[in-house]
Amino acid sequence: MSKTKEKTTADKIKIAIKDIENLLLTKNGQYGDSVFTPIRIFSKVDQNEQIRVRIDDKLNRLVHGNDSIEQDIDIVQDLIGYLILLYIKMQD
Repeated sequence: MSKTKEKTTADKIKIAIKDIENLLLTKNGQYGDSVFTPIRIFSKVDQNEQIRVRIDDKLNRLVHGNDSIEQDIDIVQDLIGYLILLYIKMQD
């Protein structure tokens, strides 16, 4: 009888980061890199500000949650993704 090895915190971190990486790459493909190359029909604010607005919207949904729209875990994943995108943009 073999024992299954329990995942360490380090393993869980690696899995979570991979999940967010996959989410970001998938959404970036679906939305045509809209965070970094927006079409700018209505909004003319810079990309940092656009990302911050998206973060504010996600935080608002998390605080005032409506699970018929999104589950909290989806909102948290999106927040992590937007924070990574903001981090990338701030390094430009």
